[in-house]
Amino acid sequence: MIEKILKLKQERNAVILAHNYERPEIQDIADFVGDSLALSIKASQTDADVILFCGVDFMAESAAILSPDKTVLIPDTDAKCPMAAMITEQELIEMKQMHPDACVVCYVNTSAAVKAESDICCTSANAVEVVESLDCDEIIFVPDKNLALYAARFTEKKIIPWDGYCPTHHQILPYDIMDAKERHPDAEVLIHPECRPEVIDLADGVYSTGGMVMYARDSRSNEFIIATESGMLHRLERDVPSKRFYAVSDYTICPAMKMITLSEVVRSLENLEYVVTVPDDVQKKAKHALDRMIEVKRGS
Repeated sequence: MIEKILKLKQERNAVILAHNYERPEIQDIADFVGDSLALSIKASQTDADVILFCGVDFMAESAAILSPDKTVLIPDTDAKCPMAAMITEQELIEMKQMHPDACVVCYVNTSAAVKAESDICCTSANAVEVVESLDCDEIIFVPDKNLALYAARFTEKKIIPWDGYCPTHHQILPYDIMDAKERHPDAEVLIHPECRPEVIDLADGVYSTGGMVMYARDSRSNEFIIATESGMLHRLERDVPSKRFYAVSDYTICPAMKMITLSEVVRSLENLEYVVTVPDDVQKKAKHALDRMIEVKRGS
């Protein structure tokens, strides 16, 4: 199957993207592995005609938003992010009506339609920077309440969180951190900001998935407890092979991130399915929110 994927990729002039949480064999056949938005930006800069995104629905939508002239595929249409599904375009419109003076910061883990109703997007790595960049005293932050509460620690602005969350990160409890620390007393604890506030309090460092790779590579520590989706361990072990990484528990698995298989990648490239499209009016407004975030990063 791997040989077939390589052949089809060349025939289709395709680039394969895989999120850090995907199955190990999917990460290994990808051209680029990383955070969702970074992957979409990277793909937009290639001369590929086809982008095959091994991730969940909103990630493929982001790729389609940033590369409207490329064909974007997702191998499994059932791979949907449960947190992104926790807010709809209409719900955000109603929330904006309740807080007319507030700006809207939208985590990239949302649908294109929700992005289109937002002032600016953010990632888990730049949420604080994005919030601080806005000329507003009140910020509606959707959909992740845990990331919203994390950002609120570092700003004087009033953060109004939507009651959404990542089920995989939200189920990590303080007990899990303490238990893992007891088993690995010399390990540093790296925690994703989608985790609960009481879990964040136990971190040695709070990082996005990309941030975890950079920190582990540069740290003097040789062991790390990783409080995020378990697929991240494969990326860390591949990129930083000299160090040891431990999952915080046995249940930090996102079912949606494990849906895509090698056989689905073969079928997707063979049949050019399933094509991800975003309506023009939504694409333009959603791209504005993404571009505005990218400009914040460039100006920092």
